Amino acid sequence: MKFPPPLSPLTHLTHLARRTRLPPLTRLPRPPGPRLSSALLGATALELFVLAGRLAVYPFGLAPERDGTAPAETGPPATTDPPAPAPAPATTVPPVVPSAAPPVVLLHGFIDNRSAFVVLRRTLARHGRRPESLNYSPLTRDVRTAAGLLGRHVEEICARTGHSRVDIVGHSLGGLIARYYVQRLGGDRRVRTLVTLGTPHGGTAVAPGAGVHPIVRQMRGGSSVIEELRGPAPGCRTRFVSFWSELDQVMVPVGTACVDHPDLDAVNVRVTGIGHLALPVHPTVAAAVREALEAPEAGEDDDAATGTTSAA
Repeated sequence: MKFPPPLSPLTHLTHLARRTRLPPLTRLPRPPGPRLSSALLGATALELFVLAGRLAVYPFGLAPERDGTAPAETGPPATTDPPAPAPAPATTVPPVVPSAAPPVVLLHGFIDNRSAFVVLRRTLARHGRRPESLNYSPLTRDVRTAAGLLGRHVEEICARTGHSRVDIVGHSLGGLIARYYVQRLGGDRRVRTLVTLGTPHGGTAVAPGAGVHPIVRQMRGGSSVIEELRGPAPGCRTRFVSFWSELDQVMVPVGTACVDHPDLDAVNVRVTGIGHLALPVHPTVAAAVREALEAPEAGEDDDAATGTTSAA
């Protein structure tokens, strides 16, 4: 007795489609591989463009930012008008009245400076926020040292503005420094919301210069800093919002840019279409960061625990 030859997988699927009236095989959706490659190619081109722009503006961010206070005058101004009458002596000095929204501290990544936030600064300033940047030295060898510097800077801002709390936005290593300050140095009493952009919260396998610079080694998985941040953080009062991109070639694996800690109030937002360097300068991300900073501290819906921002 002869049996019919076995059907090939393609012939079998064709017969099955005829019996069940399925659409022809030619109408099946295309696999996502080529589309992802195109997105990666576009993101890489954008990264190179952003890198060229960052190199152009880098010298302008080397100088430390002014604190916004008026400089002391060196002498009386020249004038031909008669002197104004002396004001009546004040009995009390009016206290500093803070604005409604707290200041925003911007913290750059490794071997960078405050020029990385030129787009985000403008976005925040247009909506009434007060962004202030902190430059830490590229020679800083320890995340803990940089976190202590950040803490002193935050205290100075609070004393100057009259606010008891601030918001912080950190890119890459800057986000890791800010998280260490919040989680390990008691900074949660001063930081209301911490937004991180492409920060290796779980450590990254891509750490160029790790053999030369100690602070780069601290960004790798299993480092002492990463292990400290895995420890308990009961009662932490800071809200975390982490932006991560599936096309971020510096975060390996990409999920390491998400905050995953049982004691932390964290929201992880996926960004599509851009890479690591474009995160702090893309207008869409800047708008999403502003919205995250303006979100209420309590009474949020549970559905807001995750999100997606398309920057393509």
